[in-house]
Amino acid sequence: IGTHRLLSNDIIFKNLGLLIVDEEQRFGVIHKERIKEMRKNVDVLTLTATPIPRTLHMALVGVRDMSVIETPPEDRFPVRTYVTEYNDGLIQEAIQRELARGGQIYFVYNRIESIDQMANHLQELVPDARILIGHGQMSEDMLERVMLDFIDGEADILLCTTIIESGMDIANVNTLIVYDADRLGLAQLYQLRGRVGRSNRIAYAYFTFRKDKVVNEVAEKRLQAIRDFTELGSGFKIAMRDLEIRGAGNLLGAEQHGHITSVGFEMYCRLLEEAVQELRGNYQPEPPDTAVELPLDAYLPDTYIPDVRQKVEMYKKIAAVRNATEAEQLAVEMKDRFGELPEEVANLVTLSVFRARFRAVGVQSISTERDALVIRFHEGVTPDSAKVQQLLRQKRPRVTYHTG
Repeated sequence: IGTHRLLSNDIIFKNLGLLIVDEEQRFGVIHKERIKEMRKNVDVLTLTATPIPRTLHMALVGVRDMSVIETPPEDRFPVRTYVTEYNDGLIQEAIQRELARGGQIYFVYNRIESIDQMANHLQELVPDARILIGHGQMSEDMLERVMLDFIDGEADILLCTTIIESGMDIANVNTLIVYDADRLGLAQLYQLRGRVGRSNRIAYAYFTFRKDKVVNEVAEKRLQAIRDFTELGSGFKIAMRDLEIRGAGNLLGAEQHGHITSVGFEMYCRLLEEAVQELRGNYQPEPPDTAVELPLDAYLPDTYIPDVRQKVEMYKKIAAVRNATEAEQLAVEMKDRFGELPEEVANLVTLSVFRARFRAVGVQSISTERDALVIRFHEGVTPDSAKVQQLLRQKRPRVTYHTG
C-alpha cells in the first residue's frame, strides 16, 4: 500500500499481477502510462466516486469496462445542500446549529495567504468556537498534529484548504462550508461534500460565492449540478454532468478533459482505426454513412431507459445493427431488459436496418419533400436499375430520376 511513490522509475516489482488505484481522479495521465509500462498483463482496478471526463467517456464508448455501485451505506441521509451568496448571518447560524448538537465543522477556504484573517473573522462571528487551521504548506508534523487534535475533538472548526477532499472520515463533522465555491471543480465540490454525512445524522453543505460577484457560465453549471444531485450515490451523475461541461479530453494525449466531442468521438475513433489499418496495409474503406431524415419519432425516451449509462449502451448497439436478424435480436434483448418497445424505440431499431441497407448500396441520404420520399446517392454511384425495377413491381410507386 502506498502513494504515487510506488509509480517511480526506481521501484521495480518482482511479480506484479493486480494494481488497485483508489481516488483515480487524483492521478494524471503520466501516472497511468507508468502503470502500463510496469507490466503489460497487469490487471488494473481503479476506484473513484467522480471519474475524470476522459476516463468516463472511454468507459461509455467501450474502451474500458465500468461497474457502478449505486447502493449507499445503511443509515445514511442525503446531505442537505445549499448554493448561496456568502452571508455572515447564514454562516453564523450554520455554525451555531452544529455546535448546539455537539458536532464539528469544516470551513474550506482555499487562500493560504489570507487564511489567518478568515480565522479571526470566524472567531468574531462565533466567539465560543475553537478553531484550528490546516493547509498543505504547513510542515508534515504540524499538519498531522492539527488533524489529530481535530479528530480528538480539541476544536470545533477546522479552517482548511481543499486538502480534506479525500481521506477524511470523521463521523462527528456534519456541517461543511465552502468559501469561493465557484472557483472549484465539480469533482472537488462533490468530494468535499462527501466529507460530511458519514454517520446517521443529517448533514449540511453550504457552497458560497462572494456577494455581488458575477459567476461565469461554467461555474454556474457546476454549482447547479452540485445542488441538483443530492441523493446518495449520485457520483456517476455528477461525473456525467462534468463530462458535459468540460468535454471528454484527448484519447491519445494527456488532456483529461476538453471538447474532443466537437469533432465527434465516434468519427475520431473511426479515423484513428483507418489510419492504423492503412499503416498495416489492411485498409479497406467502408462505404460512407447514410443520413436518414424522416418525420418519425425515433429515440430512447427517459421513461423507457432512465439510466444514462444504459441508454448510451443501447444507442451504441442500435448504431451497430447491420441486418434484420441483428435488429430482431436487439429488439428481443431490449424487451427482456426494459419491457415492451414504445413506438419511438421500434422506429429507431427499424431505421437502423434501413440505414445499413442503404449504406451498402451507396445512398447518401433519405428524406421527405412534400409528399415524396427522396433518395440521394453519393457522387459517382449509379443506382442498380434492376433493383429499381424490382421495387417498382413490388410497391408500384412513382419513381423519378434526377442527376447532379
